[in-house]
Amino acid sequence: MSIWSRIGEAITSLIARGEQLSSFFLGPKTPPERSVAFTIAVVGLGAKMAKADGQVKTSEVAAFRRVFRISASEEAAAARVFNLARQDIAGFDVYAGRIASMFRDRPRILEDILEGLFHIAMADGHYHENEEGFLRRVAEIFGISEAAFSAIEARQLTGPDSDPWQVLGVSRDAKLPEIRKHWRDLIRENHPDVMIARGLPSESITLATARITAINRAWDEIKARNEAA
Repeated sequence: MSIWSRIGEAITSLIARGEQLSSFFLGPKTPPERSVAFTIAVVGLGAKMAKADGQVKTSEVAAFRRVFRISASEEAAAARVFNLARQDIAGFDVYAGRIASMFRDRPRILEDILEGLFHIAMADGHYHENEEGFLRRVAEIFGISEAAFSAIEARQLTGPDSDPWQVLGVSRDAKLPEIRKHWRDLIRENHPDVMIARGLPSESITLATARITAINRAWDEIKARNEAA
């Protein structure tokens, strides 16, 4: 059963009870359900961030494809989650607060969710001021440190001005062996299998691979600069 089929069942159950989508985040979730929770969290908060009106647009579906693999047959399910979140009377801060409570003992999942939101925010190639404010507020509610936020932000804002030390979350004064160890730890922690084990659905494998690509690129740049010095 695909993640979207499981989400469909969860939503049908919520609607039958007359509850809003945000109520899904009340109470702990077991490992299989954490994947559903992760997906609904990203799509739901993404809907709040988009401040969308009307039907789901093609560009919005494309944005979710930056985080999830969504087949043509599953687009309707993704759109349903998006629309329910947009129509939910709960504000994004309520969503973020409930998600934070659910995963308080698994802070890495909260960072994964935030990075998924960054992917959606950057779908149009621009990082808008209001998106930055939204993401910073979500990070604050999630209890994510400024250093962790900056590292996630730097991984997303790739370009000639990207700071590889910030991408890895290390000090510019750190010695190369220390940075190498940190890089290896990051690669191990962000291996797709490890990320899926902590709650990411397999459909979001692009999130894991994109993160590792950015981490490796930053390490290669730091190493090259060190060798050239």
